[in-house]
Amino acid sequence: MNLSGELRAGTEALGLTLHQSQYDRLLEYLQLLEKWNQVYNLTAIQGLPRMLTYHLLDSLSLMPRLGDCHKVIDVGSGAGLPGIPLAIAMPNSLWIMIDSNARKTRFIRQAIAHCGIRNAQVVQSRVQDYHAPDRLDFVVSRAYAPLVEFCDSVAHLLEPGTRMITMKTGLSQQEVQQLDTNRFAFEEETIKVPGISETRSLVTISSL
Repeated sequence: MNLSGELRAGTEALGLTLHQSQYDRLLEYLQLLEKWNQVYNLTAIQGLPRMLTYHLLDSLSLMPRLGDCHKVIDVGSGAGLPGIPLAIAMPNSLWIMIDSNARKTRFIRQAIAHCGIRNAQVVQSRVQDYHAPDRLDFVVSRAYAPLVEFCDSVAHLLEPGTRMITMKTGLSQQEVQQLDTNRFAFEEETIKVPGISETRSLVTISSL
């Protein structure tokens, strides 16, 4: 099966239906990421097939949990993950990707322009220094930081109704014990990403 077929099969396994133009943009992004990665070392995952699974499908697995959201911040976005795949798949929502690394934010800007993504922005900043001008529906992260550090770093962005979702390879008992349950409530959901045998979980957090 070629990349296009693998992507379509993977999204269908996740319960997602996208337009052909969205599949095309996802693959354009993936090919650009693979090209830049050869020079700038943006991700440890090598080769288009593995990148499709571990980056595109892994990022898109978050989509069913976001509902009809309007504005989302992707913290520690790195190479634009999960923000760029989700911005492509969710054109009616605005995605703001934050990272302090100049090389990575430069790539995200190039990817946004190259793929013609109109509902995505990138900010080079520490998230602790960023202040959102409008209310956020979600603050998301993908392997950004331990749970407590993630919550503390984005607490100033939270308003009533804003939820946090962090994508992890499993929530450790130590992380759970360190979380201040007087401030935050959390729920962990184990998910299955097509082609990935390792544990994947989404931790949804809300402030009390």
